[in-house]
Amino acid sequence: MTNLEWDHTVHCVNNLDNAINNLKIHGLHASIGGSHTQWGTNNALCYFGLTYLEFLGVENRDIADKAELSVVFVKDAVSLLPYHEILSRIAIRTDDIEETAEAVRSHGLNLSPIIEGERLDQQGNLIQWRMLTIAGDFEGLAYPFFIQWKNNDEERTQHLSAAGLLEQHPAGNTTVHSAVFSVENPSAVAAHWQAIFGLSIRESDRDSWTVAIGDKLFIFQKGSSNRMEKINFMTESKELKGKTITIGEGQYVFS
Repeated sequence: MTNLEWDHTVHCVNNLDNAINNLKIHGLHASIGGSHTQWGTNNALCYFGLTYLEFLGVENRDIADKAELSVVFVKDAVSLLPYHEILSRIAIRTDDIEETAEAVRSHGLNLSPIIEGERLDQQGNLIQWRMLTIAGDFEGLAYPFFIQWKNNDEERTQHLSAAGLLEQHPAGNTTVHSAVFSVENPSAVAAHWQAIFGLSIRESDRDSWTVAIGDKLFIFQKGSSNRMEKINFMTESKELKGKTITIGEGQYVFS
């Protein structure tokens, strides 16, 4: 059976260095990831185990404008920036992208072909992955996309640790807990994501529905923006507890 995990969150930003420095002053380590030369974008990364934040910028708008519509996170950045620096989309990690494609397609959704991706990291190592995207949205909320890395989780942990990316943050041990989405119809969106992605309903009431992915949560709350608004973290840091870091229109909340 395919294993699905919350891999990362894409946050479209105009200036990668500003995002890095905004986290750094709060004791969180982020660094430049690299350039997607085939798509005209670049990124900065902040890891919390294998679940991480990807700050995505437009490095070459001419190239980004010409990217295929199926590369949804690039098209997000092109359409949102420079005016809206928002938490744009979730990436779900799969260990079998072909099986995942078959399962999702059975629900009648319009899927992209499997997309090959690659970039060089700051040490010059080639990072490779495969992606699968879903066209459109549900109730106005953008779908996640799927990613399968060339290396398995154990190999990626070793590589990222060797590169110094999985070191404990200076502020102290901090983990991703949940993503909060503002949607007009929480029950419908939660039920749809539960069915499509095989997630489990954890909690529900009229204005808030929660589904689990691995040991983490997606929380759908009654609202009008139909987008992801914040990421919640659990931290042992006395300096971070109770704080909210705001980058553009995205919020990072620490408890």
